[in-house]
Amino acid sequence: MNSDKTRIRGPLGLQIDPQLYRFVHAELLPGTGIDTQTFWSGLATLVNELAPVNAHLLDKRKQLQARIDTWHREQAGKPFQPAEYTQFLHSIGYLLPAPLHVKINTTQVDAEIARLAGPQLVVPVMNARYALNAANARWGSLYDALYGTDAIAETDGAERGAAYNPARGRKVIAFGRELLDSHVPLANGSHTEVQAYFLDQGRLVAALAEDRVSCLQDPAQLVGYLGAERTPTALFLVHNGLHIEIQIDRQHPIGAQDMAGVKDIVLESALTTIQDCEDSVAAVDASDKLIVYRHWLGLMQGTLTDRFQKNGQTCTRRLAADRIVTAPDGGEVILPGRSLMLIRNVGHLMTTDAVLTAEGNEIPEGILDGLFTATAALHDLLGTGTLRNSRAGSIYIVKPKMHGPEEVAFGNTLFARIEQILQLPANTIKMGIMDEERRTSVNLKACIHEARDRLIFINTGFLDRTGDEIHTSMEMGAFVRKADMKDQTWISAYEDRNVDLGLACGLAGRGQIGKGMWARPDEMAAMLTEKVAHPLVGASCAWVPSPTAATLHAIHYHQVDVAAIQNGLCARAETPLQKLLTIPVVSQPAWQPEEIGQEIDNNAQSILGYVVRWIDMGIGCSKVPDIKNVHLMEDRATLRISSQHIGNWLRHGICTREQVMSSLQKMARIVDDQNSSEPGYRPMANDFDNNIAFQAACDLIFQATTQANGYTEPVLHQRRRQYKAQFMSGTQQ
Repeated sequence: MNSDKTRIRGPLGLQIDPQLYRFVHAELLPGTGIDTQTFWSGLATLVNELAPVNAHLLDKRKQLQARIDTWHREQAGKPFQPAEYTQFLHSIGYLLPAPLHVKINTTQVDAEIARLAGPQLVVPVMNARYALNAANARWGSLYDALYGTDAIAETDGAERGAAYNPARGRKVIAFGRELLDSHVPLANGSHTEVQAYFLDQGRLVAALAEDRVSCLQDPAQLVGYLGAERTPTALFLVHNGLHIEIQIDRQHPIGAQDMAGVKDIVLESALTTIQDCEDSVAAVDASDKLIVYRHWLGLMQGTLTDRFQKNGQTCTRRLAADRIVTAPDGGEVILPGRSLMLIRNVGHLMTTDAVLTAEGNEIPEGILDGLFTATAALHDLLGTGTLRNSRAGSIYIVKPKMHGPEEVAFGNTLFARIEQILQLPANTIKMGIMDEERRTSVNLKACIHEARDRLIFINTGFLDRTGDEIHTSMEMGAFVRKADMKDQTWISAYEDRNVDLGLACGLAGRGQIGKGMWARPDEMAAMLTEKVAHPLVGASCAWVPSPTAATLHAIHYHQVDVAAIQNGLCARAETPLQKLLTIPVVSQPAWQPEEIGQEIDNNAQSILGYVVRWIDMGIGCSKVPDIKNVHLMEDRATLRISSQHIGNWLRHGICTREQVMSSLQKMARIVDDQNSSEPGYRPMANDFDNNIAFQAACDLIFQATTQANGYTEPVLHQRRRQYKAQFMSGTQQ
């Protein structure tokens, strides 16, 4: 942290990090019409008036948790009475009466959020290359996604290798033609028979063998083309609102071998991307926050670039341009070239040293995030750059980890105040609610009501939600094994009620109902089989770990008409609240010692594998090998569920501190081996007592019951700052 002497003094005594101050003046504000006095005075007022409210809400969390802990202790040994438990939650204000009539009134929402269904990427905005890759994942090569992953089986000579394998290529092409036949079929014949595509008087014609011709079964599916009518180089078709591009080039190595000259099929893939300031980044101080804000600003201005080495050459990555194609009638059609971007701010818990109060206290990080990210998005609304994000004129901010309707109302107030500072019309800033905390889940309808004029998104998150489930009911008893959690009554009720209430409150046609991440980025065959479940239950978007996964997941939204599914679900009875309140504890645990040992090892390895990257490398999201060396896409939620689970078992005597410490030390050696090729990696097993990452893992587990709502951020931030001070500032402590 900078000393007070180096900080810039602002209104009401604010102490501003000098690099952040210069960024605001030189980069953030020019072109927005907002002067520096308005900006800093606005921040000072926000902090002065809303920080105490923020603190009150956090204190209420503590009070509610203390009363729940006490109630469970007093009920120890007694049969659990669901009705009595529900009444208790009502009596303390944890469970609130649901409003009778709630309808979302949000307007000016882009089609990618309001009407279209498709994959959603979540990416750390702190990494410019990842951020750009995600933004550009609006379009993805189906051929590359199939050929380069296990989506195509490596059987019958179709193995992957360094050189192109024609046998594998034939399987890829066959898959693509089957997709075309299924979703953009010809009136007669199959796309496998096509020898050439061309246009005739605005209609797509497919030339088949023996001088036969066919056209699209539904001519309206043709959106446009590139090239000449008789020799198009690309055809753009649409199905379920998603575009399919057939690229034609008979000179291309693939197109030259294709009867119709098709070199690739490109799918409209990641309709939306959440650029993340929260769980997938390791931003612990002013210098880190500056990177986050600068990258988001570059995305909103269309200027962000990243230079990197590939195959010995320097490459530059930048945002893709829109696609301008010729319409069937000869006019012009503009197709977005980039994913529509939302920004996920941090929640209400953490504070930041980027700006201090007059008394030298850190300010709420969520307040800073809100003002800075909305100001950056002004550049998009005003069109100061060459590219546009929101064509509807909105700013999309996802708010995580809010506990119940009172905290959603606070978020709504914050956004309204920011709109006033930036001279924006009311409800320009739209809100996405992460339904990942228990008090939000049980009061979801009331939460939706509080944000009804700006809500565009509700999304479930299994890991965080389970972490809060454990922490909230920590004192009730030992929770089931982590692998068994997805089979519990409460989790299916949680997922179903999210859809039920989203539809009942009118989210269809106005916003997204989302589902969580596919965490196994190297297992695309399994994803193709399993993740179709998300659109089938009425989710209009679901998270994927990579642009490649987005392209493959897009297939599911061709297979499933989500709007029709949602329309059918509107008649379904609402999932009972009582199912959601079924706590997944084991009344009489009877696990064998080897089962307990396996569970501890699995959790310990998961924690260490992620923590060492977070603390030592500043990586908030990456592919982390699990105990079986299966790479999983992990972010901070992984730590929450794993540390809370071990903490719960410690609390109820399923395991001992000595067992856990032994497992941590054993798993640290495994994690060291898994990371041995990382440049500059600091092995944990060399010095357990002084290795900062190892000690952070210990803190997360042994302080699990006392961490605010089971969150990992306080420990991680403290230990990352310690690491940066010791190893990255030139000062050895």
